[in-house]
Amino acid sequence: MPNTTHPNPGNLGNLPPETHSFVGRRTELARLRAALDPGAGPAARLVSVVGVGGVGKTRLALRAAAEARDAYPDGVWLAELSPLHTAGLVDLAVMEALRLADQSTRPVTDVIIEWAHGRRLLLVLDSCEHLLADCAKVAAALLSRVPGLRILVTGRERLALPGEEVLHLEPLPVDGHAGDGSDAGDLGAAGDAVALFAERAAAAGRPLSDDDMAGRALAAAVCRRLDGIPLALELAAARLADLTLDQLHARLGERLPSLPDLPSPLDLLASAPGERPPRHQTLRTAIGWSHELCAPLERLLWARLSVFTGGFCAETVQQVCAGGPLAPERIAGLLARLVAQSIVLPDPVISARYRMLDTVREYGTDWLYALGEERAVRRRHREHYARLAHQGCAEWNTGRQVAWCERVLSEHADFRAAVESALAEPDRAAAVEMAGHVGFLWRHCGYLREAQACLDEALAADPPPGHGRTLALWSRGAVAILQGDQEAAANWAVRCADAAREQGSPVAMVAAVYVRGGQLALTGRLAEAIDVLAAAPQLPIQDDAFGAAQLQVRLALSLAHVLRGEYERGREVAGEVRTAGRKQGEYWCGAFADYLIAQADLAHGDIPAAVNGARTSIAGHALLHNTVGAAMSLDLLAAAIVTTGDADRAARLLGIGTRLWELTGRAQMDSPDLIATRRTCELRVREHLGDDAYETGYRAGLAMSYDEGIAYATSRPGGR
Repeated sequence: MPNTTHPNPGNLGNLPPETHSFVGRRTELARLRAALDPGAGPAARLVSVVGVGGVGKTRLALRAAAEARDAYPDGVWLAELSPLHTAGLVDLAVMEALRLADQSTRPVTDVIIEWAHGRRLLLVLDSCEHLLADCAKVAAALLSRVPGLRILVTGRERLALPGEEVLHLEPLPVDGHAGDGSDAGDLGAAGDAVALFAERAAAAGRPLSDDDMAGRALAAAVCRRLDGIPLALELAAARLADLTLDQLHARLGERLPSLPDLPSPLDLLASAPGERPPRHQTLRTAIGWSHELCAPLERLLWARLSVFTGGFCAETVQQVCAGGPLAPERIAGLLARLVAQSIVLPDPVISARYRMLDTVREYGTDWLYALGEERAVRRRHREHYARLAHQGCAEWNTGRQVAWCERVLSEHADFRAAVESALAEPDRAAAVEMAGHVGFLWRHCGYLREAQACLDEALAADPPPGHGRTLALWSRGAVAILQGDQEAAANWAVRCADAAREQGSPVAMVAAVYVRGGQLALTGRLAEAIDVLAAAPQLPIQDDAFGAAQLQVRLALSLAHVLRGEYERGREVAGEVRTAGRKQGEYWCGAFADYLIAQADLAHGDIPAAVNGARTSIAGHALLHNTVGAAMSLDLLAAAIVTTGDADRAARLLGIGTRLWELTGRAQMDSPDLIATRRTCELRVREHLGDDAYETGYRAGLAMSYDEGIAYATSRPGGR
């Protein structure tokens, strides 16, 4: 989600808002500011912030990146890598962070490079330590071919690439002067560690008085005990809601049991034999101390929460973590207690969702393993997301479609983890069923590459016949169509039709027609497409994924008629889809139907209807983050607007449309008919404006962000 205070033209980027004040790090910020500023001399192309867990690498990097925005007109983009657990996904995470909804089968790195060519942007790769080789490979490829790109990395180790500038981040100083000039009062005359501790103590309801010399001395002693590590300080300060400062200091001096002192697997890998990183161990001791002060059920919930890769809501926690001594009705209260203790953090963007810092999650994982519950809880996590995906498909073709799209987007990291877990299990039927459901949802919510990958893996093992396999085959073929891989789509169409017949499902057999007919229409074989699609029986429309596929059969038929110039028939079929969609309460097919009806209106000279229909279609596609649909409708809107005489607005709309097509990776889905229509519109706008004025308007649209472009396209100038 873009930061609304972003000063760049187009408001480009996805940095999250800061949720706490920033304390200290003046020297480090100055160094990063200079390293990232192209105007301050030869700026480093690759800068790595390296340090132990909990030392504040991410916060420093995000603050420095935010301060550097003005130097990067094409945006500052954050790729969070901690949710990734499988090698080879770093480039995909970068593409998703850049919001490149590429639909093709090209190498991901090539897609990023092509989009970034000629742009100036800053990419932040956060939490690289568990994917060092992949991060180094992607960073090296991008830096070698995108001169305007700079990369800022955080991790416990450097990438070890040529030209890499490394900032080793040390803990906050306990003694000396605070380096941020904040309003921490006289406490600021102590070190930044004490200033941070004092601020968080005040938030916990225990402000430190400037004239309380004993209290200030105790605060400094606590900070020394915790080596000035920011996360350890924040966890300790949160405990002041329940303890006095004296009690806190005394507890920190106690010897902890041996299990909390266990190093994480990352510690062991990073250390020489017989060596344990002392400051990282201090952090783990501080986390262990916080763990020790938790009530038994709070500790158990903490351990079970560690199975979540991304964020989570209370309802999901109840489904996955309840059981045994953790009664479902107690989850909300226990979760609130962990939030109060800063073990669990509120999501900075999405309300009523929560997250855990990597180091805290790692500690919980250690305990989950020690409790002997890891396999069982991960199985519950996998089964929960399998049920969720099944429910999402069952309700996709209903009024809950938009809500399900938002759910898929917010739960994406855990859907990915659950699919990977299912594919690693020996039960191939369960794996292909889950892949079919998740693949269907991902296909409709913009995650085409991941849909392709999970479906290919699930189907490679030749799973047994059934609903799951048929849906997986349909989803795979539908993905190929949107990727423009029409040769593959033809192959999947045959396999899907065979599976539907084998299953004996009339609805699945109708759905299979979409893959074949859609592939024919997009390759220009319009008469064949119409014959295939029109022959499909019109059965009662279901609420589920195959119900959505039924509607898409009719959409493909309408598109084939429109591309063939048979506008009245195309309008009639699209009207049937729109009526059925409205009855179902769905938007995905309905927005495409609005587009096709507007195409027919434009062909018949009803310009106001075409303009309104195109705008309605764009708004509907935007609700479901359907970049392809929005781009198609923008091309149509530009063609209708130029007919009204507003050629400057049409030029801007073509620029916005180009920007969206760039995000998809394939302009006009490589359809020769759609490409020709777009070209005709451009020539007409140039004829009205002249080349110079056209380029000015076009560039203005191209510079808009996705959100700005959608808002511009759907607005009605002058109240029209």
